Amino acid sequence: MYRLVLLLWALAAVAQSPKYGVGRTPTPDEIHQWSFSARPDGKGLPAGSGSVAPGKEIFTNRCSKCHGSAGQGGDAAPLVGGRGTLNTAKPLKTVESYWPYATTVFDYVKRAMPFNQPGTLTDDQVYAVTAYVLFLGRIVPENAVLDARSLPKIRMPNRDGFVPDPRPDVR
Repeated sequence: MYRLVLLLWALAAVAQSPKYGVGRTPTPDEIHQWSFSARPDGKGLPAGSGSVAPGKEIFTNRCSKCHGSAGQGGDAAPLVGGRGTLNTAKPLKTVESYWPYATTVFDYVKRAMPFNQPGTLTDDQVYAVTAYVLFLGRIVPENAVLDARSLPKIRMPNRDGFVPDPRPDVR
């Protein structure tokens, strides 16, 4: 992992050359943040926990401007809705209808959200926002508490909508 971080740092330094006078080399801390990865089985998930009620508050304050008050979309794509639409002429790919693993929601929120300040949520806040989004999608109950043990156990509605890649070179 350390070698990967160093390689990314070196590549970023080259990419931010002074030729155009824009950008800067990312710090080692920024690269470390980007190297996070949570697998479907839960490996890589950090310590901490979060539940729906605090997730709603965080979502309202940090996410609803783009995703709407109930995840229905706004300036950004909707997060919920669309169940049963994937095999129609107008599929709606949302967390609720498309994403196969709940751990992917955590991973994405941790890395990329909020859009204007990615990576600024604590792990507890990310668990809470994930709980709230999954609650909005009718995937977890209102009293759900998510952590590294419970999150991988959630069965997403489209879990079986993906097939393994049979090519031997990608295993």
